[in-house]
Order: sequence, then structure tokens, then C-alpha cells
Amino acid sequence: MRNVVFRFVLAAATALSVLAPAVAHAQAAKGASGLPLPRFVSLKSKSVNLRVGPSLDYAVAWRYLKSGIPVEIIQEYDNWRRVRDADGTEGWVNQALLSGDRTAVTAPWMRGKGESIFVNMRREPQSGAAIIARMEPGVVVHVGECNGDWCHAEAQGVEGWISQGEIWGAYPGEAFK
Repeated sequence: MRNVVFRFVLAAATALSVLAPAVAHAQAAKGASGLPLPRFVSLKSKSVNLRVGPSLDYAVAWRYLKSGIPVEIIQEYDNWRRVRDADGTEGWVNQALLSGDRTAVTAPWMRGKGESIFVNMRREPQSGAAIIARMEPGVVVHVGECNGDWCHAEAQGVEGWISQGEIWGAYPGEAFK
């Protein structure tokens, strides 16, 4: 009996030692703001400088000239956020220029691949549902919610559902309202 209890305790200790790094990793996935990293947000301002470092002292590498563009926050430092856009460009933006409003880009990886490539917006979150709009790759849409497979989106006054795998701005399987 004593041998069985020892084996159980040893097995439990081994399991905890394996789980401890996973728990630490989950806790490390939060930035200084307490919010998860990475996460998607959008640009709040019509003119946003993307800097090479987290301060006004750093050079401007790129300037965005449209609000609502989705970006992924991948790092935080003080009130600066290191972001990545749909094209993979990375740099630092002041948090005041970012919004928690969710937007996405339709299939940016398909831009320039042909004129007959479209992302379908459907009436219901089902692949067989009626198509209510066909969008070219690279269209920015406002996202209201995602259920893990489909996202309810709006573009130019048209609302419907887009397959989550056809947008950049929501993680695979991510659900939110």
C-alpha cells in the first residue's frame, strides 16, 4: 500500500512539474496592461506613425493614413505597443492611437492572385447560406462578433457572416462578442 501511495505522489509531482511551465507561459501571455498578448485591435486615428522603437525619439518607419486598419499587438512597453499589420510589417505605436474596436482584412494573402478571387459574405454563419456580398481580398471590414468559425462583419453598409479562415483580424477558433 505504501508503495502505491508513493507512486501516486510521484506521478502527481511529475504531472505538476510538466504543467508548471504551461501555467507560467499562460501567465506570461499578458502584457504590462494586463491584457492578453498577442491580441487584435485597430488604428483609431487617420494618421498613425509606426516607429522603429517605443518612443517619439525613434524614427518613423511607416505612416498609416486610414483609421480602422486592424493590427496585432505583439508586445507592450510603457504606453507603447509593438504591432504587426496584415502584411507582416512591425513597429511601435502609442497606445492612444489604437482602438479596441475589432476590424479585419479579407484574405490579404490572396491580393494580386487574380481577378476572380473573392471572399463571400453570407446571410447566415453556414457555408451553404445565401451569398449577400463578394469582396475582393484586402477589404477592411468591421467585426462585431466571431463564434470560432464565422465572424459577423459589416462593410460599406452590408452586414453578414464571413468564414473566420478568410480574414486576418481574428485568431483561428477565437470567439468573442
